[in-house]
Amino acid sequence: MIRTIKTIDLKIGMYVAIPDTGRNHPFEKNGFPVKSYKDLQLIIDSGYTEVQIDTEKGMPIEDYEQVGHAQTNALGSREWSAENLVPDALCRALDDDTLPGQERAALVYESSRVLIERLFDDPRAENIKAARENIIGIVDMILARQDVATLLLRLTCHDFSTYSHSINVGILGTALAGLLYRGSDAHDMHELGTGFFLHDLGKVNIDPAIIEKQGMLTEHEMSIMRTHPWQGYKIMLNANQLSEECRIIAVQHHEREDGSGYPKRLKGDQIHPYARICCITDVYDALTSDRSYKPSLTPFEALKIMKEEMLHHFHKDLFDQFVVLLSGASAGKFEM
Repeated sequence: MIRTIKTIDLKIGMYVAIPDTGRNHPFEKNGFPVKSYKDLQLIIDSGYTEVQIDTEKGMPIEDYEQVGHAQTNALGSREWSAENLVPDALCRALDDDTLPGQERAALVYESSRVLIERLFDDPRAENIKAARENIIGIVDMILARQDVATLLLRLTCHDFSTYSHSINVGILGTALAGLLYRGSDAHDMHELGTGFFLHDLGKVNIDPAIIEKQGMLTEHEMSIMRTHPWQGYKIMLNANQLSEECRIIAVQHHEREDGSGYPKRLKGDQIHPYARICCITDVYDALTSDRSYKPSLTPFEALKIMKEEMLHHFHKDLFDQFVVLLSGASAGKFEM
C-alpha cells in the first residue's frame, strides 16, 4: 500500500519513493529502503517535506526504528542545535546562482518549511539567530530575483499547517513590502521579512491539540489561540535576537482596522504599517488554504471576499497594492 507521509515522520526500514519533480537528489534511485540516519537526514536536507512509502516493501511496520533527525528532551520534543537547524538544501539554493529558477524556488520553498518546523520544535535563542540569518538570505533573493520571487509566489501551497502558513506569509509579506517600499532606505527589509516569516512563532506555546484540531475551535480554545501574538512577542523579546520590527509584526498581525482584532483591539493608525501588511497576507493565505471545516478558495474568490466582506479589516491602500502584487505575479511581470 502506498502512503504519503511527512519526511519528519520517516523511520529507518521504510521503503521510500522520492517524488519525481525533475530535480536532482543524492540517491541513485527514486525508490529505496531507508537504511540509516544518514539516509533520513539526506532526504530532509534535499528539501522534501513529504514522500511516499510502500508499506509492502522494506521491514515489517513493527520493526521500524523511530526517526533520529534530532535528539529529544524528557517531554519527547525534538531538540535542534544551531549547527543542524538549517537544511543543507536551503544553503545550496541560496548560494548556487547556477540553479534554474524553478528548481531554486522549489528548493527554497520546501527546505524553508523544514527550517521553520525545526525552529518551532526548539525556539532557543541560538536557533532563532541561525534561522534569522538564513531568512535574510531568502528575503534578499525575493527582492533581488524577480524570476525566483514570481515562482515562489506561485508555489505558495494550500496546506494550512503552521509551517506552510509561515512560509506563505513570509513570501507574500516580503514581496508586498518590496513593492510598497521600493527605492526607500527608510525600511529594514531584513527585519520586515524575518518578522513576516516568524509572525506565528508564539504558536509554539499553544497546546498542539488546539493548533492541530480538525474542526472549528470552541470559544475557550479560541481564547487560548488568541494569546499567540503576545506569546510570540515574549519569545522574541526574551531571545534578544530579533528587532522591534519583528516583535511588532508578531504582536499586531491579528489587529484589524476597525478595532475588531486582538490582542489589544487596536484601530486605524494605532496599528503599525508592517503589521497591516502581515494582516492582509495572513488572511489571504488562510482563505486560500484547505481547512478541515472548509475548502480552499481560489485567489480570485479570496480577494473578492476580502474586498466585499472584509475590507473594514484592512488598510484599503495596502490591500489595493496587494491585489496589484498578485496580479503581476500571475502575469509573471510584477516589479519591486
